Amino acid sequence: MRFVDEYRDPEAALRFSKLIAEATTRPWTIMEVCGGQTHAIVKFGIDELLPPYITLVHGPGCPVCVTPIELIDKAVEIASQPGVVFCSFGDMLRVPGTESDLFTAKANGGDVRIVYSPLDALRIARENPDRQVVFFAVGFETTAPANAMAVAQARRSGVTNFSLLVSHVLVPPAIEAVLSSPGNRVQGFLAAGHVCTVMGFTEYEPLSERYGVPIVVTGFEPLDILQGVYLCVRQLEEGRAEVENQYVRSVRRDGNRPAQELIRDVFRVVRRQWRGIGEIPQSGLALTEAYADYDAETRFGVAGTRVEEPSECISGLILQGLRKPHECPAFGTRCTPEKPLGATMVSSEGACAAYYRYRRSEERP
Repeated sequence: MRFVDEYRDPEAALRFSKLIAEATTRPWTIMEVCGGQTHAIVKFGIDELLPPYITLVHGPGCPVCVTPIELIDKAVEIASQPGVVFCSFGDMLRVPGTESDLFTAKANGGDVRIVYSPLDALRIARENPDRQVVFFAVGFETTAPANAMAVAQARRSGVTNFSLLVSHVLVPPAIEAVLSSPGNRVQGFLAAGHVCTVMGFTEYEPLSERYGVPIVVTGFEPLDILQGVYLCVRQLEEGRAEVENQYVRSVRRDGNRPAQELIRDVFRVVRRQWRGIGEIPQSGLALTEAYADYDAETRFGVAGTRVEEPSECISGLILQGLRKPHECPAFGTRCTPEKPLGATMVSSEGACAAYYRYRRSEERP
């Protein structure tokens, strides 16, 4: 398969594995930020190709996993109201709230629809002018431009029965939260390539300098990740702390400026609650005053609630690189994809879902 097979070449993977082993003289702990990278690592056994003294830990880069439980509750409440069409990506339907989830709201008669783009939700709004259509706008900087475009198009075309339930989060503040944690053990990062495709990587340079950690912008195929690990290990061994770009086929230093301008036009930076982690300052996006009419929390009067998370789920520790999924007592028993305790077990980018699917009972080799 063109543009895929060349990044999954087994012989090239072994060559990179050998280079990493030759470059490594001491233990290092590296965090892959994105859940898509976590799934590639577990699915292809990339960690098994590394020297035993290199530890990969999984980061907070799964947007479904870090969506706060109170927003799930708000989604369920809105979706259960008559006259509402609630649109969401499929990952969100089984994410547990305090007492329910969107799948249950749909089973109970709510009009919950899976869409593949916010523009699909906007189309539904145009086709159903007598109903309120809400899109669950979840994601990092990667999905923010498309969601911003949907709202901007709604405004330009006079569609008033469309709104967003916004749960956008930002990567750099999350990296800083990991680095500033008293229990931090991460010495280098593989940054998420798709986020940097939008935002570039200049905003990582102050973090790398301030905390003295290498940050390597990395793609998602096996050879991308192995090369990212190699570049990170080489910096660590040489005592350097810089931002390097492994994902040059997609990422430019300044990113996609028109997309960034669209984000700035529609969204403003706010503090944001992260599921399992807590509140991180300046880590989220909310609609600007100019687009406040399209805020579903305000439109449906569900703003301002705060709930406690179940104590048994350790997904917050997993998302901060402090624990691994198989170290959770509930993993695979009281917590499964069919009956999850937390979002990391049901998201397609969740670390627990990756271990359950590809490495259910195996511990780190």
